[in-house]
Amino acid sequence: MAPGTKRRLNWGPVLGFGLVSLATDLVSDGARPLAGPLLAQLGASALLVGLVTGGAEAAAQGLRLVFGPWADRTRQYWTFTMAGYALTAVCVPLLAFTPGIGAAGLVLASVLIIGDRVGKAVRSPAKTVLLAAVAKPVGRGRGFAVHKSLDLAGALLGPLIVAAVLAATGVVSVAFAVLAIPAALALVLLGWLRRRVQGPGGGLPATAGTGVGPLGDAGNGPAAKTASLFSGVFIRFALAAFFWSAGLVAFGVISFHLTTAVAVPVSVVPLLYAGAMGAAALGALASGVLYDRAGGAVLLVMPLLIAAVPVLALAPGAALVLAGVLIWGVATGIQDSTVKALVADLVPEHRQGTAYGVFAAFEGGGALAGGALYGALYDARPLLIAAVAGLQAVALILLLVSLAARDAKA
Repeated sequence: MAPGTKRRLNWGPVLGFGLVSLATDLVSDGARPLAGPLLAQLGASALLVGLVTGGAEAAAQGLRLVFGPWADRTRQYWTFTMAGYALTAVCVPLLAFTPGIGAAGLVLASVLIIGDRVGKAVRSPAKTVLLAAVAKPVGRGRGFAVHKSLDLAGALLGPLIVAAVLAATGVVSVAFAVLAIPAALALVLLGWLRRRVQGPGGGLPATAGTGVGPLGDAGNGPAAKTASLFSGVFIRFALAAFFWSAGLVAFGVISFHLTTAVAVPVSVVPLLYAGAMGAAALGALASGVLYDRAGGAVLLVMPLLIAAVPVLALAPGAALVLAGVLIWGVATGIQDSTVKALVADLVPEHRQGTAYGVFAAFEGGGALAGGALYGALYDARPLLIAAVAGLQAVALILLLVSLAARDAKA
């Protein structure tokens, strides 16, 4: 097989997963910047917005502790992947109906916002196991970075489409309804990819030309049976993720601040979110390339970025808020790409679904704590800034210890 042909075959599945994520994030992230304004329109307080959006992120992360091991145990990676994408494709467009059903609208909107993120919890461990397998031949840092960049392209286009619909109609419900179109497209793309990437346990067939055998083969040997998932390095890294997640505010709180304190029009908020997703794509690509060259030390920037977010993103001036939104985007891009590459390199392949579930539970617990923290201290900004700085100091220490221990074992 010619080198160029093999290279295209290696990248094909990675790009396929990236296109599915592009269409899905067009839906989910198209709706995400409107969560805070929608809840405020339906009568929610800052605390409730913080709890709902923080709870949604906690569900997206914490429930992976259930679905990751479940996927590993059943080996039905594609079943979980498809079910999770379908849940997002249903929940987001249904938000269009919430402003028209009276007092129940706030409850339904809260449930659907959380339901969208539950869909992410259902699919993410299984999808990431599939992605880790197909990305291995091209380099996991690069593979995850390219996938995340396509994912973030959808996260950028979604808010732009929503902003255009809002500018044309001025009706939030129409903006949510339009997202049903890319939701359907995501499911069609996923069905196509399922037929191309398959095999025992949902992995690649050995003849796919990627150099990766059927997923699950790594778990057949004696060494795989004795491999320990919960190493000290992994646990310390997961604890670091808990603390940085507690400081990384959900965008719902930022969008609430933009519309209620900075007087930014609702139609502009998706544009700011799109800018954040552009910054996230650059952060993912840069950190992914550096990870393949220099290793996990690139992640030391995470706590520093997160500590700056409340200082800037919750400031009273629009210029500072914009800077904070962009920094938030960079941190989010690194968290959702290069962090996952390191997790894949820390654990045996046959336990990666469980590992992603456990790791995400730490991140989800941090997100829930952070949602409550931001909601409770929203009106006491100096205390909030100090609390986030303290959390990131702990995260930085744990990350340094984790990376030193990993290097010592290498």
